[in-house]
Amino acid sequence: MTATEAVEAERRTRREAVYYWTRRAVMLEIWGYLSIFRFVFRRPKVPRGAQAFGYSRTVRPLLIVFIAVSAIELVVVDLLVRRWEGLRIAMLVLGTWGLVWMFGLLFGFLTRPHAVGAEGIRLRSGAELDIPLDWDQIETVTRRKRTALGKQPQISVDEHGDRTLHLHMQNETNVHIALRSPVTVCLPRGPRIVTTIEVWADEPDAFADAARRHLTGRLCQPHRDPL
Repeated sequence: MTATEAVEAERRTRREAVYYWTRRAVMLEIWGYLSIFRFVFRRPKVPRGAQAFGYSRTVRPLLIVFIAVSAIELVVVDLLVRRWEGLRIAMLVLGTWGLVWMFGLLFGFLTRPHAVGAEGIRLRSGAELDIPLDWDQIETVTRRKRTALGKQPQISVDEHGDRTLHLHMQNETNVHIALRSPVTVCLPRGPRIVTTIEVWADEPDAFADAARRHLTGRLCQPHRDPL
């Protein structure tokens, strides 16, 4: 690769990074407002007839504290800069936007839970991540607590080449989903192929039991010979 090609490749990488982060910021903003709408009007994104399972119990208190502190800060800053009208308006707009954004983040977790239903499993992580899995793609669902460091969604590769997607909360997962064959999942950085998925659920036993009931029910369905 020549020096010119190297410079051009670096510029292309930077443009792609700028595009990715700009698009992601805009989409997070839109999803936040949609999450607030869903929460206010009690319209969680759960397939009809499916059972919902939350996953934000470990981070919810922290988010609530941040929201409370931000609300108090908004009032305090307004009192401090009241004499400067232009600065006061700017700080009020910025503080209100930040408060609404955090409400959107919290409500994204609450209105988009994991779901287990007749069609399969839907795995969520706020408003940004939604991974549908059909029952035909799933081998087993078991409870298995593990630690996964790093920012999620994260993919690890073991010595056998198996690729595991980690959707953790507070660096922990507690449900192990073994897939029958590699599956392509859509992540913020683009599609990725995985063979196993590990997630966090607030009620891992109930989640695994609900999934096993559907898996067992499919295995026990009577076979009908074609006429």
